[in-house]
Amino acid sequence: MNPQKQEGPVAAAIEEYTARIPSDMYLWAALGSMAVSATLKVMKKDEEALFVGQWAPSFLLLGVYNKLVKQLGKDKYRD
Repeated sequence: MNPQKQEGPVAAAIEEYTARIPSDMYLWAALGSMAVSATLKVMKKDEEALFVGQWAPSFLLLGVYNKLVKQLGKDKYRD
């Protein structure tokens, strides 16, 4: 990593906001979207089920980002 590069103000604000959210909330959101998607599929609402079901990977990716922010911190190499 290059210690000369720092996060911009937008990235810093996102990191600060997401660091306050517990990591397991993203997991529950992903599981919830899968449950809602399955329910919609059973109700024969296929397009809505696909739309909601595609949220799960996004929630999981946000959870990974959140975990990284909490472990590595903002601008770890900042003076």
